[in-house]
Amino acid sequence: MPKILIILSCLVLSGVSTFGQSAKVRTFHLKDVRLTDSPFRQAMLTDLDYILDLDPDRLLSPYLQAAGLQPKAENYPNWESMGLDGHIGGHYLTALAQMYASTGSEEAFQRLTYMLDELEKAQQANGNGYLGGVPDGKEIWKEIENGNIQAHNFGLNDRWVPLYNIHKVYAGLRDAYQVAGIEKARKMLVDFTDWMIGLTEDLSDEQIQELLISEHGGLNETFADVASITGEEKYLELAYRFSHKKLLNPLQSNKDILTGMHANTQIPKVIGFESIAQLDQNSEYHKAAEFFWDNVVNERSVAIGGNSVREHFNPVNDFSSMMNSEQGPETCNTYNMLRLSEKLFEVDPNEKYIDFYERALYNHILSTQHPETGGFVYFTPMRPGHYRVYSQPETSMWCCVGSGIENHGKYNKFIYAHSEDSLIVNLFIPSVLDWEERGLKVIQESDLEAEESTRLKFETASSQNLNLLLRYPSWVKEGELEIRVNGKAMEVTSEPGSYVSVDRTWENGDEVVMKLPMHLKAEKLPDNSNYQALTYGPYVLGAKTSDEDLEGLYADSGRNAHIAHGKKLPFSEMPVFLSDQPERLTDNIKKEASSELKFSASSIMYPSSYESIEFVPFYQIHDSRYVIYLPVETPESLAEIEKQRKQQELEIEKLEANTIDKVTPGEQQPEAEHLIEFKNSDTGIHNDRHWRDAEGYFSYVLRDDKNEAGKIRLTYHGNDKNRNFRILIDDILITEEQLEGEEGDRFFSKEYSIPDEVLANNKAERRIRFEAVEGSRTPGIYEIRLLKKED
Repeated sequence: MPKILIILSCLVLSGVSTFGQSAKVRTFHLKDVRLTDSPFRQAMLTDLDYILDLDPDRLLSPYLQAAGLQPKAENYPNWESMGLDGHIGGHYLTALAQMYASTGSEEAFQRLTYMLDELEKAQQANGNGYLGGVPDGKEIWKEIENGNIQAHNFGLNDRWVPLYNIHKVYAGLRDAYQVAGIEKARKMLVDFTDWMIGLTEDLSDEQIQELLISEHGGLNETFADVASITGEEKYLELAYRFSHKKLLNPLQSNKDILTGMHANTQIPKVIGFESIAQLDQNSEYHKAAEFFWDNVVNERSVAIGGNSVREHFNPVNDFSSMMNSEQGPETCNTYNMLRLSEKLFEVDPNEKYIDFYERALYNHILSTQHPETGGFVYFTPMRPGHYRVYSQPETSMWCCVGSGIENHGKYNKFIYAHSEDSLIVNLFIPSVLDWEERGLKVIQESDLEAEESTRLKFETASSQNLNLLLRYPSWVKEGELEIRVNGKAMEVTSEPGSYVSVDRTWENGDEVVMKLPMHLKAEKLPDNSNYQALTYGPYVLGAKTSDEDLEGLYADSGRNAHIAHGKKLPFSEMPVFLSDQPERLTDNIKKEASSELKFSASSIMYPSSYESIEFVPFYQIHDSRYVIYLPVETPESLAEIEKQRKQQELEIEKLEANTIDKVTPGEQQPEAEHLIEFKNSDTGIHNDRHWRDAEGYFSYVLRDDKNEAGKIRLTYHGNDKNRNFRILIDDILITEEQLEGEEGDRFFSKEYSIPDEVLANNKAERRIRFEAVEGSRTPGIYEIRLLKKED
């Protein structure tokens, strides 16, 4: 497949930083590209309304409190009052800067300047350059400075990922300067970075690597950005120090260690690797970023462009956990994979980056905002018949709200790119490009869903030579792309997955029309199982199934409110594609005769109750249960599967109905949500399942709002032996247990009755604690369930 890299080999730009990095192409500034009427522009304006509904004084409160100043309003609830206080404020700076650049909103600009003025007061009150809302931040940073480091995946010195938290502020200040052009933000950013240098200058490289065990966002990226902004070597050195070698080294060797890792902890690190690579021409760091991108996109991403289950990378050869879970691809992951794609494209302008970017933008990002309320989605379940939950401005402060308010303000980011004498058209989104340096305006009129074409109109004060590079998307079949320049057809010799060069002198009023025929395709999961999704051109199709039991559709402020907790409908009740010829599945799916994209699969839908469902672009589906991937079965395979499935689901249903609350130890978010405490404890992965054990102890708080509890159910692995430990609930000993490996190489579960003396204290929260007997360890515990009393 030809690469645009060949076409652009002579188009290298001059260095864009003091360190001499060369980019082959650059994207335009957000202010240079305006969206015109389309679902993307509507999503951008809906996002602007949501952003302006947020109260800046409530977002500022954590920073003022941390600086010893009197806040003007109380913190927002949810994550902004649970230990991640202040993290949304950093995202808010970026979102406001983008909205000002993308839409020209003066209200967004005024909000941004107000935020910076108030944050400057906090920074000055701190007196050392620090700017963050981390609760008791002064204490933790003093501990770190003195070399007292207690890091684990989701915490640092008993705080919830404080490095991740302050990364959002660094990124927000950078964007306030680079995107909105506010000089004050530059000084605040540099002063904040100098604070980090001072904090860590006496720490060894080994101690820094220990710090980086805790989720820290993309600190290496922002420090590299400060180096680029200032031209000072010390900031590049800081970026190198904050690059996590535990991830970097295997990636440089093309080694896949990602299975089981917390996905969005890793992606920002890799963005940082690529930022450093571009700044310092470091081929090894670039190699690591390339390998990571290829692995995640080609082996770990589903049709909509998202990845992960319960926030973690699943095995590349087994997506069953994703198909079963209500916690499918996380929006933050895709947000960061798009940012990584942008960076990689600038130094290797290959159409593959745009192909992924378009797929993820149209089908994941666009789908994660409610078109009316503006609410954002955390998880997008792939489980057939499940649904998504939407945030609300006053209640929901998740990470995917932070990235969400950014996502929809930069749809104009990647439509076009350029070198000094070339213009690249990447995406077919209605827009106006104002290339001021060349006195050129390009108007793109596009409606792929209705016309399968796009039109480019040129406005220029004088004739000019320009190589126009038009993307030949991989979803257009070879030989089917048609291009007309001023009505005259041109010969297209390029192949899908490349670019077509139109190198000529352009005059005012010139026009280019591209015909982009779309076709229906069936796409398997990456593990090659029998689940398939339907695509049409860049669109992934989905279908509404029902609107029953959409519990928590609009999230409250509860700590788990971002998860769709409504009933998981049995797989045996979900639709399947039933065909004697699975390889010819799309032959039986028909596009309806209308200007809208609607498809019927009535002849192959099973059971018959689903014959009338319509497949439409997934981004259009809201407030409903839905399907994207469906199993493809023959009549023979279906009969056997249904028999086995019903028995399994009866057992699972019974267990789920009897479960009051549960924790999966070793997974970041469930542990944080259940208020983990521990000492001398480790985590790991075995047979693709997370575990935690301890030489000391660990504990969680589980909810029992209705005082229904009667048992706990623990899942172990049979090979654990010589494990002596105690189980306590609310500090009362339940049992002293000993495991000697009798169960062999399998997972097994065991139930323990809760004594009456514990149950007599009717509490809504119960702390379950596991502590090792002296000289031993607890076993690895894979799941904890609080069960109801037996009838």
